[in-house]
Amino acid sequence: MAINWIPISSEAQAQEAIQASHEQAIVIFKHSTTCPISGIAKMRLESDWDLKDLPSYYVDVKIDRATSQYLAEHLQVHHESPQMIVVANGEAVYDVSHLDIKISEVHDGLKEIEHAS
Repeated sequence: MAINWIPISSEAQAQEAIQASHEQAIVIFKHSTTCPISGIAKMRLESDWDLKDLPSYYVDVKIDRATSQYLAEHLQVHHESPQMIVVANGEAVYDVSHLDIKISEVHDGLKEIEHAS
């Protein structure tokens, strides 16, 4: 199943994504197009993706560094690249980086939300 990436390339789009997390959990993937580890992480997500209804946002940290930094500050997570952040109700509930990024981690992040409810 392919991921329908929703690009984030501005602070306004980042705010819209965070606002959307009040309706449904979302995932944000911060990706560096020049980093081999980031490429592996993205490939893992895309090859194993099984969450067709999970809104999935994508930030190219090379092009949109300011947006990536905004997300890190607003969501109070340490900036990493690559990085996957699960967001619910406007807050980061789970984040992983580098080779820890895989579909099982997305599922773990979603379980965190269920346990908090």
